Amino acid sequence: MSAMVRSLSVVRLGLTRYAPMIRLMEALADRRRDGLIGESLLTLQHHPVYTMGKRPTEHHILVSDEKLRELGAEVHKVPRGGEVTFHGPGQIVCYPIISLRELRLGPRAYVEALEDVMVDVAALYGVQARGRLSHMTGVWVGDRKIGAIGIRVSRGGITTHGLAFNVNPNLEFYKHIIPCGMEGKGVTSLQVECAEREVVDPSVVREQLVASFMKRLNLHERTDEASNLHVVASDVLQEADVEIR
Repeated sequence: MSAMVRSLSVVRLGLTRYAPMIRLMEALADRRRDGLIGESLLTLQHHPVYTMGKRPTEHHILVSDEKLRELGAEVHKVPRGGEVTFHGPGQIVCYPIISLRELRLGPRAYVEALEDVMVDVAALYGVQARGRLSHMTGVWVGDRKIGAIGIRVSRGGITTHGLAFNVNPNLEFYKHIIPCGMEGKGVTSLQVECAEREVVDPSVVREQLVASFMKRLNLHERTDEASNLHVVASDVLQEADVEIR
């Protein structure tokens, strides 16, 4: 990683559907590749959605399409690494659109940095989480997964997709899939692991994730580019009724 501290523009979104985020990530990635914007980070929560990566893992969804509709959940297949996972309210999602080439990071080191971000935040609540486990992607508390990672690195070393950290989502949604292809493994959340010690606020955890991400990648937040990114976001999201915070 370069010793130079680079800037990062953070776009804080509200609860959003999944499809508009794909369009927004692609729009920002094109602009980053062309040098029109710098490094950026989208933070948000999703309406209930199951997503599949590039591998053929439809069989890891254990219920019918009709059942998914009854649950109010969408299903999307997207060009990222990883297998089937769930996104929903109470889970903080971070989508960095950054140039690994300019940050002098390889894909493996980048994934490890994303793992470390979630481990850092869990530790703030006295929860011992781990990444870098053999044949087990993401971040774990014992044999329970608390954070998922799925990234795409496209032409020019530009990243999309990212991490999803369970703060206090409805874990019942995970019963309808084999999460990340890990049969026999459980899923947990920061609130579950904290038990009765404290009520965990997702908006606070979001800022803790942003802070750790900047520290791990040697970035600092800038605000002068935020209006430019908000214009791009507004163009893509106006039909989705998504709040930009």
